[in-house]
Amino acid sequence: MNVFLIGANGQVGRHIVQLLSESSEHNVRAMVRNEEQAIHLKQSGVDAVVASLEGSVAELAAAMNGSDAVIFTAGSGGKTGFDKTLLVDLDGAVKSMEAADKVGANRYIMVSALQAQNRESWKNSPIKPYMVAKHYADRMLLASVLNYTIVKPGLLTNDPGNGKVQAGETLSGGAIPREDVAKTVVATLNEENTYRRSFDLLSGDMDVHEALKNL
Repeated sequence: MNVFLIGANGQVGRHIVQLLSESSEHNVRAMVRNEEQAIHLKQSGVDAVVASLEGSVAELAAAMNGSDAVIFTAGSGGKTGFDKTLLVDLDGAVKSMEAADKVGANRYIMVSALQAQNRESWKNSPIKPYMVAKHYADRMLLASVLNYTIVKPGLLTNDPGNGKVQAGETLSGGAIPREDVAKTVVATLNEENTYRRSFDLLSGDMDVHEALKNL
């Protein structure tokens, strides 16, 4: 597949770029926010494009034209206000879905958050606005015509990944290395058992591919 990666300069995104760049099955076009990031990726041999989730649907569609699949792993980050959470994590995500539909990139993978569908699980969370944004972005994706997969990881760490995870619809508590989230996201591209599915993801004792086949 020709994969359009939104959030390529993020911590999970950088792992995905590496995996897709090494893949014999997929090609990657990395979307970043500024020219400096794009130049750095291009110097590494990665096809990169500058675009903004706060731009128009038409601008996003132009950037992802020719893609078969979209991976959304962007985020406004913890250093911005909740206005950016609304504009990037919610509205930006929805605009990317509309752009994907517009250009025929039917396969769409969303990196969400553990139990984002369950309001009770985050009603007292210090990042509640972020969880609200994820909740409603996911709902928009669920209602779309896109062939979606929603991956909802727990607490993200920078520990080295070992490719061992647990995946399910009602997991709670726990963490997972960003590297293993990236491995799982890339594995979902062709894994039919994840098509039009949503699942939580934590560190575990099952190989990524095995865990996805056993959802």
